[in-house]
Amino acid sequence: MFESLIGLVAIIALFVIISRQQGRIGLIERELGALRSLVLSGAVPVAAKPSEQGRADTVPVAASAADIAPTQISEPATGEPKPSEPPSAPAQATEAKIPAEESVPGPWSAPQATPKTSEEAPAAVAKAARQSDVETALGTRWAVWVGGIALALGGLFLIRYTIEAGIFGPGVRLTMAGLLGLVLVGAGEFIRRTGFKVPVQGVAGAYIPAILTAAGAFILFGTVYAAHGIYGFIGPALAFALLGAIGVATIAAALVHGQALAGIGLIGAMATPALVASTAPNVWALFGYLAIVLAATGVIARIRDWKSLMAAAFFGTGVWTILYMMDAPGVDLSAVLFINAVTLVVLAFVWLGSRVGGADIAKDGFDWPSIVPGAFVAFSALGLSVDSTFVAAGYALPGALVLVALVGTALYRPRAVPLLHAAGVVTVMIHLGIIPPTTIGSDLSQGNLGFDGLPVATGNALTLRIGIGLGLVFVVAGLWAARRFAAAARIRAASWAAWGVIAPLVILLALWFTYGNLDRDFVYAAGAALLVVVFAAGGEWIARAEEPPLKGGTAVSFALAGAAVAGLLMLHMAFGSGWTTILIGAAAILPALATRWRSYPVLGWISVAAAIAVLSRVAFDPTVVGAEFLSTTPVFNWLLPGYGVPALAFGLAAWQLARTTNGQPRLAMEAAAALFALLTLAMLVRHAMHGGVINSDAPTLAEQAIYTLIAIGAGAILVAIDRRSPSSVLHYGSMAAGVISVAFVVIQHFLVLNPLFTDESTGRIPVFNLLFLAYLLPAIAAGGLALYVRGKRPKWYSAMLALLASLLAFAYATLSVRRLFKGEFIGLWSGLGQLETYTYSALWLVIGVVLLTAGVWLKSQVLRIASAALIAIAVLKVFLFDMSELEGVLRALSFIGLGAVLIGIGLFYQRLLTRAAREKLTASEQ
Repeated sequence: MFESLIGLVAIIALFVIISRQQGRIGLIERELGALRSLVLSGAVPVAAKPSEQGRADTVPVAASAADIAPTQISEPATGEPKPSEPPSAPAQATEAKIPAEESVPGPWSAPQATPKTSEEAPAAVAKAARQSDVETALGTRWAVWVGGIALALGGLFLIRYTIEAGIFGPGVRLTMAGLLGLVLVGAGEFIRRTGFKVPVQGVAGAYIPAILTAAGAFILFGTVYAAHGIYGFIGPALAFALLGAIGVATIAAALVHGQALAGIGLIGAMATPALVASTAPNVWALFGYLAIVLAATGVIARIRDWKSLMAAAFFGTGVWTILYMMDAPGVDLSAVLFINAVTLVVLAFVWLGSRVGGADIAKDGFDWPSIVPGAFVAFSALGLSVDSTFVAAGYALPGALVLVALVGTALYRPRAVPLLHAAGVVTVMIHLGIIPPTTIGSDLSQGNLGFDGLPVATGNALTLRIGIGLGLVFVVAGLWAARRFAAAARIRAASWAAWGVIAPLVILLALWFTYGNLDRDFVYAAGAALLVVVFAAGGEWIARAEEPPLKGGTAVSFALAGAAVAGLLMLHMAFGSGWTTILIGAAAILPALATRWRSYPVLGWISVAAAIAVLSRVAFDPTVVGAEFLSTTPVFNWLLPGYGVPALAFGLAAWQLARTTNGQPRLAMEAAAALFALLTLAMLVRHAMHGGVINSDAPTLAEQAIYTLIAIGAGAILVAIDRRSPSSVLHYGSMAAGVISVAFVVIQHFLVLNPLFTDESTGRIPVFNLLFLAYLLPAIAAGGLALYVRGKRPKWYSAMLALLASLLAFAYATLSVRRLFKGEFIGLWSGLGQLETYTYSALWLVIGVVLLTAGVWLKSQVLRIASAALIAIAVLKVFLFDMSELEGVLRALSFIGLGAVLIGIGLFYQRLLTRAAREKLTASEQ
């Protein structure tokens, strides 16, 4: 007990000494600042006359700034020039000869006999520096580094030799080692105080006093540890105090020796609790010690702006905290909260204490060392909130308070925004973890964290209250901070707005899934409606603080997007499946209408998001209300409003956006309107064709024919709308509809569902049967669309549609002939009769002539080419098939008819060419 008291008093005394040393260093820094101001203002000359160079060279170059400053500010001492004499500043003369931006050779370089002129001096100095680079590295950096390591190892080897040789006892050996460490530390301080200075650029890492001090600290660490861990000369409390004191003292010495020494001291200080074993460990002693080390490191790191050192101190403290929570049999909650509070206090008031002010708030960016404490403190809060042991002990509320402290610290220190991200991520993880059945399973006592499908927190009123409280904290802090930073620090404002929206929405969703009624819950719907109002009003509030106002930046976009998501949740919570789909589709109009008053870019994209949400719902459930609730009544059922209302709303939103923002969201809404219009017709057709059942059965030819007609009609409608309101979506969408209809015909009509291959019934009615619906009507529609788009769309598009119309007409005529001979079923396996075979030849020739006539009349090269191809096929059939299969008069008639048709086509072309030549000659004579 007495040893513990002594150690605690020693640490407190050392902390007081460090604080006083900090004051002295601050005084020195102010004096140096005053000296710098005098030099820059010209009150003190910065160059010496050539006659005084010799006297300046006799003054040591390594004179410290603290020794030079008084001689330059106060009255000159004995032996120095009087005020009436020309000023002589030895150190300034030396600095004038060796500018800070240049390097000079080492002390072994021979002096120049003849001084260089002002033009030649910089080149000569640079050349000498290049020639001595290797020599400088070997003689300064490497020699000092290896020497320091050799000294440290030498001390250890000396101890080892005395052990092996049995020259001295353990006490003497440890005493000698301790004296060696103290001698090295004293030698480093002596050399520093006597005016050591590195005269060569790039060798600051070879600072000899720091190397000696580091070697001495290393030996002292080893000596104290050996005295405790190996020989047992001192108890755990005294060893703990001595090792901590050495570590803190080493960190403090870094103020004059550099950051590397501070790193060595910090490693030793953080390793001390692991090196000292105790049969009765005291958690308060551990965290009290860590708090002192962290505070001392924070003060020193702030003075020197050593970010890596500060991050390392936070890392060591955080690792000890997590190890304690994982390994301790009974975790002391107050100790965990204490070290987390100390971490945040050191971050906010020590490390970031000198970095506040208007300039810090008015610029973006963050303090990267803040990432480390944010991650560890948030992780400890996660453990308190989800670990089954901690939750059972009632630690969830303190864990939530730790998250609130993180948010508050980030709000108080703007550059500590990583704390906000850490708190947000952990809050989301905690509340996703309470959703059954897949929850975050964490058992820190076993050292694991993952998804195990087991709930870690049962539903209770405390969890509900914690969720509501955290949601309110994030909403208020997020929107207020977003407005605060909206004008100057837009990225920071966006971060606050994002978490001010994401965290409350996730909390609301998790609480609804855990405690609410998933079918319909008006209480949670009211909460979602409240969030809609708060987020929308918050977005407007933030926008008014922007520069320029009402610009609608990223922070505003997050707030309004959060309002949209909250509205989506509200509709899911308050209404059934059918009404939810309809109302989400209708809600797409609202942000589009809002563009009349506000030109926020996000408004159009919210409409697009609504369209995507409706499309996702109908993709998940095409029946809109569920198959068991879908009526079998054709047309007038849930499919009509479920698809038709969104289609109408998307069209109105696109119309409104075209008159306000007129950007990419308008094009997306036009595409969504066209898609849902087609889906409306297609779903109603399928519902009617399948007796009121929407399933995954393959469509019949009649159903596919209706889909093809819808696609062709959609192409024509899109072309017409595009001519009145030009749009790239309508332009390319119309051609896409035509290409899709061609694909339908080629794959489904001609191959997969062709009654010639499937032997499907074509109906009993002679003309208005399946062939009429599947082939003749699409042929007329494709031909009409080809005529309509001539001159409005590329030539290949109209030619493709004309060719499609020709093929459909050919298929209809051919299949109708077969139906005339075979009846209702026209399967190919029923064979061919001679009269039927002859009829095909005659029919194809007639169709060829008709296509030729139409091609000439319409001046369509595609139709004329199709006519030539069809007649060529007929010729081949007559010569290859009819000659062998037909007999008697049918064979003769086949050839006679073919010859007559070919001669007639020849005469027709001769007259056509003669008329064209005559018209050309007449035009040339005129």
